[in-house]
Amino acid sequence: MHPLADGPQARCTRLFLARHGELVTSHEWRYVGHTDVGLNAAGIAAMHRLGRRLQQEQIHMIAASDLKRTVHSAEIVADIINVSQVCRQPDFREIKLGHWEGMTMQDIVVRYPDEFARRTADIAGFRVQGGESFLDVRDRAIPRLHAMIEENSGKNILLVAHGGVNRVILCSALGLPLENLIRLEQSYACLNIIDYFEDGPVVRLINETTGAA
Repeated sequence: MHPLADGPQARCTRLFLARHGELVTSHEWRYVGHTDVGLNAAGIAAMHRLGRRLQQEQIHMIAASDLKRTVHSAEIVADIINVSQVCRQPDFREIKLGHWEGMTMQDIVVRYPDEFARRTADIAGFRVQGGESFLDVRDRAIPRLHAMIEENSGKNILLVAHGGVNRVILCSALGLPLENLIRLEQSYACLNIIDYFEDGPVVRLINETTGAA
């Protein structure tokens, strides 16, 4: 049966895929990658709104990258929807950006113009010195995602991850080459919904934001 036909017989595992809230560094945008930074007040408030949005859903388990911005975001939602535990998963960390970590885009353009140009030309495959490519992210995140879906077959899962990781997951679900990931917006505290059927995934929602309180 094709999964596009909704009905009680169309059993799936539903993934609620969220991005963490806004960061304390957001007043001056920097590449943070694996750098462990926290949420600002706006980010905390947005995750509370997302939690209230998800109260109408039956979430069976919550997973998050093990960086504190995602763990904190997931814990806020877990408290609101009464899920007792957040499962920390290092495989869902943001892309590691090596010696670009903590730098602004302008810093990088000035100090590493050749690297910046090469990454712009090959967003999927270029690996920053000491870091990862998005192909590397795909190779660690997608197998862990598929394992988590199999382990929780027929249930509703919330995964709180990062802008880059979420784009990789969406590209995989949509069957898009990773070169297209920059075309997929992922706002802070946004929500995506993907249903995983035996025949393949169906993307139901992309980049929903809950707006003001």
